[in-house]
Amino acid sequence: MGNKIRVAVLFGGRSAEHEVSLQSARNVVNAIDAEKYEIVLIGIDRAGAWFLNENSISLLNADNPRLITLTKSNRSISLVPSDKAGMLVDLQGNAMLPAIDVIFPVLHGPYGEDGSVQGLAKLANVACVGSDILGSSIAMDKDVSKRLLRDAGIPVARHICLRRNDLSSELSGHLQQEFGYPLYVKPANMGSSVGVVKVAHPEGLEAAIATALQYDTKVVIEETINGREIECSVLGNDDPSASAVGEIGTDDGFYSYEKKYIDEDGARLIIPAILKPATLARVQQTAIAAFKALESRGMARVDMFLTAEDKIYVNEINTIPGFTAISMYPKLWLESGLSYTDLIDRLIQLALEEHAEKSRLITTGY
Repeated sequence: MGNKIRVAVLFGGRSAEHEVSLQSARNVVNAIDAEKYEIVLIGIDRAGAWFLNENSISLLNADNPRLITLTKSNRSISLVPSDKAGMLVDLQGNAMLPAIDVIFPVLHGPYGEDGSVQGLAKLANVACVGSDILGSSIAMDKDVSKRLLRDAGIPVARHICLRRNDLSSELSGHLQQEFGYPLYVKPANMGSSVGVVKVAHPEGLEAAIATALQYDTKVVIEETINGREIECSVLGNDDPSASAVGEIGTDDGFYSYEKKYIDEDGARLIIPAILKPATLARVQQTAIAAFKALESRGMARVDMFLTAEDKIYVNEINTIPGFTAISMYPKLWLESGLSYTDLIDRLIQLALEEHAEKSRLITTGY
């Protein structure tokens, strides 16, 4: 145990994607090289409390994606800023636990993928797998990320963003004129298609907006891009690499939450996607360009549309992509020749390299 790098795997969380995180974390833990890393399991319940899981991820209904839930341990803990990096505190015994070297947040959505945990890691002076505060927060916000991608010259669907006070009786007519139907209504800050509604007719707009507002105070409404749904995984920091490319095949063109994580037959994962060599290269180049434009680090899955005219649109970037048994991110790297275990190892090493680089920066004003 002595020289092993201590990796704290965080899972669960205060998000509507809580169940997805539990599925992803179990696969990450099973893939980590136990000869090289000492794993510290930290479950986060829906209220945001942190619990130390001693030996394994304890789940109720582990084989049912609809009912899976976190079994709380009796050891409530906290990561605290201190003069010693990566300090964990046992809140029951008010005692310090062995420090951690790196956090691996397997947390999807708000309070995990949006810069929250990344900010805590920065305050606690500990390495964190994936993007930092900035990259996490801007990729999570579909409105901000689309504007940044557009300004970088990367095509995205036309969209508008509004809050509750912006709603008006003229909205439906305006959208009909600008985008036409069908269109998509989404919470600005949410992933895994949670709260996303495909609106086929103006009559469905109000209910769709009400659904999105249950998950965020900002709503994104965007035009439909008719095309193939293409995904590419990116790995790296300053010099990122793109994986093989995959395609999502669905009957209705909508890759919903159920199809992503519950119904194994809900979508077809086509790996590798059948593309012309020149198109494949452009998809990979676009994925890397989007990764850089949004200040991503470590990992991301870039979701794109490829139209019949061979035009590529970036839909969104996921900075903590799914690691479930049917998730694209690890599957695409496996297709590229990188095993699950080697992928996890590379992600941890990238986090440690990034932390070491930033630790060399001057923090005084003189």
